[in-house]
Amino acid sequence: MDIRILPEGSEIRVSQSLGLGARGCRLDSGALEMAVARVGASFGPAADLLIVNRVGKHEAEGRGFRDVIAEAVAMDIPVLVGLNALNRPAFEDFAEGLATRLPPEPAALMAWVDDVTATADMLV
Repeated sequence: MDIRILPEGSEIRVSQSLGLGARGCRLDSGALEMAVARVGASFGPAADLLIVNRVGKHEAEGRGFRDVIAEAVAMDIPVLVGLNALNRPAFEDFAEGLATRLPPEPAALMAWVDDVTATADMLV
């Protein structure tokens, strides 16, 4: 698993190599926290949108990208996250009713992005 830090496009490998014959992967927590730190350091009020393609176990437990997500929300920056059913209850508790569930369809995602970025532009 790799995380691509936007906008510059650098990648950080966040999965451990389990060797030949492995059937899956294991998260490298240190690499994930390094990615979080890089995003946090480059992220600021000029951002139009924060995309976290996967909210996982670490975020459900209060680690990972959770603080960066909270910081973006506090700065009124829209956040788009990918979420699986296993971590949905923890994320919904964290979001405290602020989240909008979108269908996993490109048109719906782009309509949401267009809407929230247009709203943000009107506030400037």
